[in-house]
Order: sequence, then structure tokens, then C-alpha cells
Amino acid sequence: MLKIIQKIVGGNLTSAQKANANSVIVALNEFGPAVGLNQPHRLAQYLAQILHESGSFRYDREVWGPTEAQKRYDTRTDLGNTAALDGDGYLFRGRTSIQITGKYNTTAFRDWCRTLASSTSLTVPDFVKDPDAMNTDPWEGLGPIWYWDTRNLNVYADRGDNEMITKKINGGLNGYQDRLDWYTKTALVLLGYDRGDIRSFQKAKGLAVDGIAGPRTRSALHKALVSLTAPVAQSDSVMSAPVVEEKPVVPPVVEQKAKSQTNLWGWLTTALGGGGAGITALLGADWKSILAFGGLGLGGLVILTVVGPQIARAIRNIQQELA
Repeated sequence: MLKIIQKIVGGNLTSAQKANANSVIVALNEFGPAVGLNQPHRLAQYLAQILHESGSFRYDREVWGPTEAQKRYDTRTDLGNTAALDGDGYLFRGRTSIQITGKYNTTAFRDWCRTLASSTSLTVPDFVKDPDAMNTDPWEGLGPIWYWDTRNLNVYADRGDNEMITKKINGGLNGYQDRLDWYTKTALVLLGYDRGDIRSFQKAKGLAVDGIAGPRTRSALHKALVSLTAPVAQSDSVMSAPVVEEKPVVPPVVEQKAKSQTNLWGWLTTALGGGGAGITALLGADWKSILAFGGLGLGGLVILTVVGPQIARAIRNIQQELA
């Protein structure tokens, strides 16, 4: 696994990076399968977030300025810190490669570890009294697993939802592009490519070869990773990505054009019992296919008999106006 991480990061790792990465690897090997992180599409999302949060394993604790935002940590009661300016912000600053922050999270992680270790000979330190103990093994590597599992992030990983995973970890979308970049590099390496060889992957999957990892390329990466897990071992929540592209819909511009063409939209929605999404679902095709063929699938056999010429003219008009 360390060699894989080296390929993802690119170049040789420093001794600190190796130590931090090894903490994550040991925990993944021991506890990862129990929380489903032995499935490549989940692992890619997991590692991408850790690589961002830890600065590619350079840091296992938050770099403290303090910044203006960090100064506000001291009275962040939503993080479990006190309302007084008593140093809680610094004391409970981010630790482990996932940056566990605040007294509330520190306490929750301690209690989770104690439950996990209850059937073993391990003694869990009191992280509330000694937060730095979180950065000792095996706890340092368990930090990200605890956070991932207790936030149920596999559900979002199963549908390739990078955005929601980021929001659940960060609370917003800070560093989102960097997280996407790490996801692309990680996915490529797990699929056997060089971390920057987007073009070869795009060519292999029949995508436009532009070397840019946009939504379509990330969707294809997700699907390729999912295919590495036997179907019987996949969760019911596994689906193609991104989420917004899972169910094709008729774009608003097409719907508006259709509505302006002799009440064509009314015929379609009445006959097929729904709007653009219903039509597309019936056909099992995207909107471009509908316009290209000018047909309505099974339901269209009856409709075309009555208003075929009208529909054909309207579709040709829409095609010409959108060309």
C-alpha cells in the first residue's frame, strides 16, 4: 500500500510522510474491511480526502497560526469547546490525518476507540486530557476510519458524490478542487495508470481525450473502480456518478422550445403521463437521442399515427434552433 501511496503522491516521501502514511495503512489493513474500505471506489474517495487534509501526509496535526478562523475555535461551543477564552481552540486543534477538531469530536473518538478495544488488550488513552495521544499508533490511523464510518460516508462514496463527502468532512467546500485532483490521481493509480495519465484512461473508455478530469471522466473513473468489486460484495447504494447525471432529464431549454411548438409538450406529457423525466425514463435514452431520432419509443406508435407530421415538424424546428 505504501508503494501505491507513493505513486499517488509522486516522487519519494519524506520520513514524516512515510510515518503518517504507515499509520493510515496499518489501520486500513486491520480495520478497513470491517467498514467497507476494502472496496476500491470507496478507498479512492477515502484516500483523496486524507491526502488533502494532511497535505499529502505531511501533517498529522493542524498548522496553527493562529488565523482569524482558528482564534474563533476557542469559543466554538458547537465543537464542544467552552464559551470562555480558555485555550480550548488550540488544545483541541485538528489531529490525525483527517484533522479531528474540537472537544466534542475528541471525546467521541475516544469513546469509539474504547468500544472497539474493549475485547482486546489495548488501553485507550484519554484523548480529552491528552489530545496529542491521538497521534500515536494505532489511534492515528483509526481517526480517519472513525470519522468516515460514523458519518456514513460510504453511502456517498458508493455514488461517487465527491461534493457531499467534502461537505461532510469540511463543513463546506474548502479545497474542493484539490480534493477532486487527489481523487483523480488516486483513482488512476488504483486502476493501474500513472497518476497523471488522464488521456490514456479517457481513450480506453471512449471519452473525449483532452487530459482534463471533468465530471464525465470522474464518472467513468468511479464506474471503473466499482467494476473491480464483485457485484455480490457491492452495497445496494452503489450507483454511477455523479449523482446529478444518474437519471437523465430533458434540459429546460429543450422543454421551453417544445412548449412553444404547437402544444407538442402537452401531447407528450398527456400521452406518456409525465414531464421530460417521464419521457426520458420511458425511452431509456438521453434527450439528444430523442431529438436525433424524432421518435417516441413504444408510446409513440399511437401518437405518431395522429399527430406524426406535427411532431416531426416541431422536432426539426427545435433541432435547427438549438444547432
